[in-house]
Amino acid sequence: MFGAALYWQYALDEAPCQVCIQARLWVVAIGFLGVIMALTARRRMLYGLGYTLLLGCSIGLAERSYYLYEIENFRGDGSCEFTLGMPDWFAVDRWFPALFEVRNICSYTPDIAFGISMAEALLGASLAIGLACLIGGVGLGQRRDTLA
Repeated sequence: MFGAALYWQYALDEAPCQVCIQARLWVVAIGFLGVIMALTARRRMLYGLGYTLLLGCSIGLAERSYYLYEIENFRGDGSCEFTLGMPDWFAVDRWFPALFEVRNICSYTPDIAFGISMAEALLGASLAIGLACLIGGVGLGQRRDTLA
């Protein structure tokens, strides 16, 4: 998803807005958690914590996606700024401007395919990730003896 966002930004010249960059940050967090979970697959306690954090990240991504969906359908409050709005100790927009710099005001997201906008696709992906976390977490609880 991060690669697709960069493709739309640089190849198709679709500048990201504040909410889009915040959604990117959730996607990066999901990616990092996936790597950490893959490396700690045999540690049940860390794996359970990973599922919980992953579920939280998918909820955060769903919230940002839904907010963007509301804005592009003229139902949201439309508040969006040209700054990311992160604290100074987490200034990723200054550290990595090519990846996380806000370059547009919130208004619409481009269509990905079949009339589905990027906000709708992100919302669907976040719901799928959340559902996978719930299914995986339930499966983890049933496999107590194998991941000790």
